[in-house]
Amino acid sequence: MGKRVRLFLPFLVCMMLAIRVGYSQSDLPAGVLRNPLNYHNGADPWLTYYDGNYYLAATTWASEWTMRRAPTLAELKTAEPHTIYIETDPSRGFNFWAPEFRLLNGHWYFYYTAGTFGTYDNQRIHVLESESTDPMGPYTYKARIFDPFHDVWMIDGSVLELNDSLYFLFSAFADGLQSLFIAPMSNPWTISGERVLISQPTYPWETVGGFVNEGPVALQHDGDLFLVYSASSCNTPDYKLGMLTYVGDDPLNPDSWVKTPEPVFERSDENGVFAPGHNGFFRSPDGSEDWIVYHANDSTSYGCDGRRSTRVQQINWNEDGTPNFGVPLSSATEIDAPSGDTGIDPMPEFVPPVISRFRGFDADPPYAYLRHSNFQTRLDFNVTADSEFILRPGLADESAVSIESVNFPGFYIRQQDNVIWLSADDHTENYAADATWWIRPGLADTTGLSFESFSRPHFYIGQRFGVTALVELTDTMSDRMRQDATFFEEH
Repeated sequence: MGKRVRLFLPFLVCMMLAIRVGYSQSDLPAGVLRNPLNYHNGADPWLTYYDGNYYLAATTWASEWTMRRAPTLAELKTAEPHTIYIETDPSRGFNFWAPEFRLLNGHWYFYYTAGTFGTYDNQRIHVLESESTDPMGPYTYKARIFDPFHDVWMIDGSVLELNDSLYFLFSAFADGLQSLFIAPMSNPWTISGERVLISQPTYPWETVGGFVNEGPVALQHDGDLFLVYSASSCNTPDYKLGMLTYVGDDPLNPDSWVKTPEPVFERSDENGVFAPGHNGFFRSPDGSEDWIVYHANDSTSYGCDGRRSTRVQQINWNEDGTPNFGVPLSSATEIDAPSGDTGIDPMPEFVPPVISRFRGFDADPPYAYLRHSNFQTRLDFNVTADSEFILRPGLADESAVSIESVNFPGFYIRQQDNVIWLSADDHTENYAADATWWIRPGLADTTGLSFESFSRPHFYIGQRFGVTALVELTDTMSDRMRQDATFFEEH
């Protein structure tokens, strides 16, 4: 084994250059920070300040929820994520999106969207319940939240507390448009009446890349109520925030909500911030300031994936009582921390990783590349961010490699029941073994490379009946199968 690995030392050298984010002490004064709070896996963030600490959670795409805790926003950047819940029920155990956690009736309720493996068609909203008033839990599964009159696809659940009553806000389809709804609740985990449609994507700025209203969340200030939501497709740099204003006396009456005709928060090309959206709100430690937390991208080429980062900035208030979110701040902008927050910002030190694509054996163009789609792997002529990977030291053996997705950090190519998937690292020994590969000379061309399974020696990433799967290396292996198991690395 050792001799065969040493033949491919250049690959391992390149791999070791892929250094993750590190931090050193900043020269910024106390109480000043810069965005973002993380460099990846920061989508759909929910942030709150409670009992001396900030708590942050974001979309994981996986089967577990993690949360970070720190006394200052700056320290959230280096806080370790703590796993607060792992789901084992396959009917609700995948594609974890859009967390929100609220303290209601002496318990924290952790709302989120989840579904089934390999598809987003079965996404539904669920809620966990804490044992105590600690936002970190422990949590147990409480219920699936659904409208008994319309038990359909629904995402991005949020609770509105108004006049001692609870209401549930969410996104679902109506007339083929992804729209916003509100429904009454009898308790923090039960919808008690039929949903009411309150917004649909009708303005041109709500329809870029798709007709989308999603991610509704309430903002209350000096007796006024606003509902801020995300509009257009998150796959575009024009994902943005819109707003409804509550003007009536019944939130279940659609006429009680008036839409602002222009977006209230959108991309800033000057500041290099794109697709700002799916936000939440939090208060400063002393309760005197309102802040927005949201995700955004650093490039117009990024989309709805793990490259979105979490950002914050203060909300100002106009003379008419409406919120003024300003423009998304540049990562170079020094931000005064929330009032009462005196944290010292760590200065990020980031060495860009070596990004690889793995081209199939085809002798002539067009070439097909290894990629993931809906977390399944295949060879595809369409080269996208789904075709980009980083070679990391092997999770099970650092002299081998693990193949991490660029646009879904923390997700690795692994074999499971001989089929090749992209899935989140669950930190188990079995996962580490199944996601570790030996780099070998190409089975069909030694100038290329082949990936031998660590957990199944003599089996390689190849093709079986059109499916990317493990194939066994034997003396009778056909030339076509050897070609299907051979790749050429490009940077």
